[in-house]
Amino acid sequence: MEQQVSDEEEPQPVVLREENRRRRRKMKAFTSTFSVTMDQIAIEFVLPTTTKSSRSPDTLLLEVAGNWTVEQVKAQVWLRVVATNLCPEFYQKYSPDHCILLYQKKGNWCEIYDKHQVFQTLDCIRYWKALKKDVGKIHLTCRPQPSEESTLFQRYLNYLIGYDVTDVSNVHDDELEFTRRKLLTPRKIELSDRDPKLYSMDPWITSKHLPEYLLTKQKIANFCCLFPEDVCEADYVLRVCGREEYIYGNHPVRDFHWVRQCLKNGEEIHLVLESAPNPDQDLVQREDWAQVDDCTGVAGTHEQLTIDEKDHERVFTISLWDCHRKFRVKVLGIDIPALPRNPELIVYVEASIFHGQQLLAQERTSSKAFTEEVLWNTWLEFNIRIRDLPKGARLSLQVSCGKAQTQISKGTSSYQDNGGSPTKSRLLYYVNLLLVDHRSLLRQGEFILHMWKMPEKTEDNSSVNADKLTSATNPDKASSMAIAILLDKYCYPVALPKSREGEREQREMPNHLRKQFEAIVETDPLHPLSQEDKELLWHFREECMRHPRAYPKLLGSVRWGRQEAVLTTHRLLERSSVWDRSVLDVGLAMQLLDCHYSDAHVRSMAVRKLETLGDNDVLRYLLQLVQAVKFEPYHDSALARFLLKRALRSKRIGHFLFWFLRSEIAQSMHYQQRYAVLLEAYLRGCGEGMLQDFKCQVEMTEALQKVTREIKAMSAEKYDVSAQVVFQLRQKLENLQTSGLPESFRVPYDPGLRAGALVIEQCKVMASKKRPLWLQFKRADPTTLSSDTIGVIFKDGDDLRQDMLILQILLIMESIWEEESLDLSLLPYGCISTGNKIGMIEIVKDATTIANIQQSVVGSTGAFKDEILNQWLRDKCVSEEKFQQAVERFVFSCGGYCVATYVLGVGDRHNDNIMITESGNLFHIDFGHILGNYKSFLGISKERVPFVLTPDFLYVMGTSGKKSSPHFQKFQDVCVRAYLALRHHTNLLVILFSMMLMTGMPQLTSKEDIEYIREALTVGRPEEEAQRHLLDQIEICRDKGWTVQFNWFLHLVLGIKQGVEKRSA
Repeated sequence: MEQQVSDEEEPQPVVLREENRRRRRKMKAFTSTFSVTMDQIAIEFVLPTTTKSSRSPDTLLLEVAGNWTVEQVKAQVWLRVVATNLCPEFYQKYSPDHCILLYQKKGNWCEIYDKHQVFQTLDCIRYWKALKKDVGKIHLTCRPQPSEESTLFQRYLNYLIGYDVTDVSNVHDDELEFTRRKLLTPRKIELSDRDPKLYSMDPWITSKHLPEYLLTKQKIANFCCLFPEDVCEADYVLRVCGREEYIYGNHPVRDFHWVRQCLKNGEEIHLVLESAPNPDQDLVQREDWAQVDDCTGVAGTHEQLTIDEKDHERVFTISLWDCHRKFRVKVLGIDIPALPRNPELIVYVEASIFHGQQLLAQERTSSKAFTEEVLWNTWLEFNIRIRDLPKGARLSLQVSCGKAQTQISKGTSSYQDNGGSPTKSRLLYYVNLLLVDHRSLLRQGEFILHMWKMPEKTEDNSSVNADKLTSATNPDKASSMAIAILLDKYCYPVALPKSREGEREQREMPNHLRKQFEAIVETDPLHPLSQEDKELLWHFREECMRHPRAYPKLLGSVRWGRQEAVLTTHRLLERSSVWDRSVLDVGLAMQLLDCHYSDAHVRSMAVRKLETLGDNDVLRYLLQLVQAVKFEPYHDSALARFLLKRALRSKRIGHFLFWFLRSEIAQSMHYQQRYAVLLEAYLRGCGEGMLQDFKCQVEMTEALQKVTREIKAMSAEKYDVSAQVVFQLRQKLENLQTSGLPESFRVPYDPGLRAGALVIEQCKVMASKKRPLWLQFKRADPTTLSSDTIGVIFKDGDDLRQDMLILQILLIMESIWEEESLDLSLLPYGCISTGNKIGMIEIVKDATTIANIQQSVVGSTGAFKDEILNQWLRDKCVSEEKFQQAVERFVFSCGGYCVATYVLGVGDRHNDNIMITESGNLFHIDFGHILGNYKSFLGISKERVPFVLTPDFLYVMGTSGKKSSPHFQKFQDVCVRAYLALRHHTNLLVILFSMMLMTGMPQLTSKEDIEYIREALTVGRPEEEAQRHLLDQIEICRDKGWTVQFNWFLHLVLGIKQGVEKRSA
């Protein structure tokens, strides 16, 4: 028997691998002083069989050892019953797995679900102790089979999700089913607390103070009253005419989102008084499952699990912290689905252990010839002890290849087992395995893992950074690379214990180091920490805990591969109340949810802070929060539960969560299971009305996608759209409308709006490579006062997630400017991805492109006519007063978009993707090139100015050349104020983009892309210098405005749509 000794001199307890089982059984306890026996728990088991005489259930009283696992308890009950010859026709026919364990808690049935859990760690034990019960009661019942009704409902949910969550053919453990069961508890808690009336109306409230510029725009609301006599006014509510938005609750009317929008746009407020919606429409399907025990998956403390000073005959679960050997993995071999064309290639496996992005240890095999089956049978021992493996640590296995190097001497080849890597190696396949599973148990034994293939150079590889973090395996088992590995196997399960208490350390920071500390904390999220910085932060960690802004830097300095450091960090987080008492900094909390932080305590702390966000703010950051789910090591997490709870409280949040998750499920095989299990948990609690709405939306998008692909097939080689193609489209839409399209559906990008039948004669195919459909729908709400149709562009073949991100950032910028009482009239139109490169875009009414305005007068040369835009705007205004209001709106919106597009590095700005409304609101569309990834034509960059401020824009402001005007001076003032306001929120903007690095957007794949924002916002420079910088950019635009006009002229003449991407200098 081998005994490991740690770095300290004291002897450590023995942990035995399976080969030492026989010798272990002869061992005695370590010391004779250990006399405390294991806790015995008296349990009355109510059995599934009945007594023949009284027809009452059979019962069995059993003393259960506290350190038995649930599986052992069931086995003991079964053995005892069989020994007493009780109902042999049942107990001898079936095994313990045929039954489940249930108990009652506060009127609810709970299932003891995890068979590997130590019995004394169960929640029911604590519950019985609190009630001072000497004997607990557990019901042993036959495992329920799903009814036909529940099977059909599951099939319905799978259709809405776009993935079969019951398919477990591609999992190497039960985490998927485990998470499905565990998420039932937060769902039931949320549903029990949900106010049915409030949920049915879901009023959209904003928590922001009313900006000063809106105080003067008070409006009188017009009411349409449908109020019968002899009824209670409490049964009636106010609703916005034409929209499913309610003015309900104890809130000032000015705090409702729709009212704010009307005030901002100078529109009248029209409300209807009608019966409140029936909460019965939101009834939830009855759950077939019992809640699982609240402590399911929770390990015991080290004191409960340690083998130190215990009778080894009574040890059934081992503490991970007793394992002092170094971690090792045996690489058995790989099975290659298709041999490479080059027979001279060699191959090797690189094995790394990561926690988040932090590399804890790394080893690799020798290089071998690339054949159909490559065998190593080699143990790789890592420089990290098993006891130091943190939860969330993942074993990354990568298969790389390279060309064999022929040695000159004696003709020997370089791919002998010498451990050397080939030059210019290429990564071919990768897969990850979490070393501590979702139950906090160390992985043991043999695994055959089907690996993911690296994309070829010709394939889209923009999402590979996120994909390489997944712990899912490739579902395509037939054609994927398989790797076989062996992990050490122990006699019993090895559990990672809960944290234990320790001494509190306190180190006062000397004054001469305080300035250095403050400088480190003040750096932005992209600033790398030196080793000296990390050591300083860790040394004065108690001081860091007093400053929440220091948390990301401190937690980035933790050595997660050292158990002592991890425990110290957990104690610091548990003891500190500064974080919870501090003012909410969304950027700070979001930063702790990115891919660098895998520790559950850290991520839970961040989520705890986000709990205070209002619904409107949750919506604002929902895009990033959904992406952050990818960075969770396990399916069940505090973040997943947070998203589930907030979606079950608000229909609007639930609506967007549905589409964000469904879109990711369709686009990312690597995270399908995780997103699917979260979406299923939401759909099981959202209510029948929402399910019907989602069904209509899914059916509509599927039907439109089919039509779009048929139209594309008809005119694949042509750029222009013929009348015949438009005729075919209208015919197909007519057939759809008469044969099964939903009568109405919520518009996916705006759930308050319900669209009805298609207006066939207004639908067309757009002259673009992907053949998007220009669709017009009638408004389905009978109370609408608008005669306008609902315009939607349906796209198939374009990934709209980048557009969604920029539009979301524009909304956040708008909220930042509102705090400064700046109304820059941004127009972030509706846009949503509904599947794999499928989505919808809102058509803004009464708007046209600058190109259309220029061409409508004098054709292509209109790009050089400064007065055309001004004249068009004047023609659209019925009076001089309206014209001056339009010019004012133009000045502010132009200023807003100049600053926004400059800071975000939006490129490819031509006159077909800049639009203007008839009321003077300028806005940009199509954000395919961002963060300085600009286009070029014939090797020449098309972006010669920081942002678009052309002579025709200046003409509207009453100036030209180097002249000034009151409107231009206002434009400059607005730009400077907007720019400085964004500089104060640099960290938030950087963090929001950082969290989207893993989405698969081709122009957002590395920190270098985000570096553009820091440069644009002149991070680190004084405010006066930043102000001068922006004014200089405006002057550059004035000087080089003619170059933009020339580009626009080329665009009108040649229709330049494509170019070579080139990063701006």
